[in-house]
Amino acid sequence: MAAATIFGLAACNDGDSSGSGQLTVKMTDAPFPTDLVSEANVTITKIEVRQAGDESEGSPFVTVMETEVSANLLNLTNGVTENLASVEIPAGSYDLVRVYVSEASVTLKDGSIFDLKVPSGSQSGIKVFINPAIEVAGGLTSELLLDFDVASSFKAQGNISTPAGVSGFIFTPVIKASNESFAGRLTGKVTAKVNGQTIGVEGAQVSVYAADTLNTTTFAEADGSYTVLGLHAGMYDLLIEADGYEASSVDDVEIVAANATTTDVELTAIE
Repeated sequence: MAAATIFGLAACNDGDSSGSGQLTVKMTDAPFPTDLVSEANVTITKIEVRQAGDESEGSPFVTVMETEVSANLLNLTNGVTENLASVEIPAGSYDLVRVYVSEASVTLKDGSIFDLKVPSGSQSGIKVFINPAIEVAGGLTSELLLDFDVASSFKAQGNISTPAGVSGFIFTPVIKASNESFAGRLTGKVTAKVNGQTIGVEGAQVSVYAADTLNTTTFAEADGSYTVLGLHAGMYDLLIEADGYEASSVDDVEIVAANATTTDVELTAIE
């Protein structure tokens, strides 16, 4: 489960590596389980990117956003994005981003609110390496996706079977970066046959694995549709699970850079 910040870098020159480029910042999120939680909020106060190999005097970091922006990550799901900033930055190669988080909170469906301690994101920024580095050049457009893993970042404490049993949350921000020039997206529908009719399986969990390592997770919408952004080109395995249905797996799903791969899955109800 992840939030994502998309940085769209559109250079203003004509195929030139000098000058400056335009940086557009958006934010999105893959869903977080909402059986208990209605809001998972973060406040971002600044975003910086580092120009690789910058040996000039001063900081190699370029500030691309310095306006307080608060967002409920659960509102940004399945490919929905939110613009955060659009600025010009020097042309070049950028290999690291720093995200400054000043506040975080969780609101349960019963109205309980937990204000969370932010470890160090407001002082030094959360450092995320961009691999491969993203290039800003005249006449070119690139995008960088920051995947803010909600499930790993907001860890419930206590008995999470009911809202009353939750004693709090520990906020440990987990973010990964994907160069969208080398990434694609996965889309599809999770369905099942009920009384001879095909229906969408709302809430079906789609887990995406790369080399037996969990990459990210999302949940199907009411019609069974799902979308996963920011996957590097390559082969992935899927595990699809939903209450009342047998788990299903799909191996060797190929993701192609800058393209969408569609994988539909039909689940079988447990007898």
